[in-house]
Amino acid sequence: QVQLVESGGGLVQAGGSLRLSCAASGRTFSNYAMGWFRQAPGKERESVATISGAGISKYYTDSVKGRFTISRDNAKNTVYLQMNRLKPEDTAVYYCATAPRGTLAQTMRDQRRVEYWGQGTQVTVSS
Repeated sequence: QVQLVESGGGLVQAGGSLRLSCAASGRTFSNYAMGWFRQAPGKERESVATISGAGISKYYTDSVKGRFTISRDNAKNTVYLQMNRLKPEDTAVYYCATAPRGTLAQTMRDQRRVEYWGQGTQVTVSS
């Protein structure tokens, strides 16, 4: 059974940084694209960043480019999201996700491609 467990969320002031972690279990981690999505109150869930199994291909939504970095450590079965220069509009529940084997990181930006979700972690950025 695949499990994704997020950690690292919290309250931070605008301009600050947080690093989210997602510990995965239940499959050979390096064979699967992973991603981070977020959902703000009253808004649809959106893709934030996705990464290929080997960690070579990475995709970001425009609003976080240059501020957020997705990475993964396949030896630790963990994917990270380093968030810098946070803004109040980054406030949301952040979800870790994985897709079926063979799904490209680019394709995984469509959440209909997601196979498993984590439980989510709250990120709140105060102004």
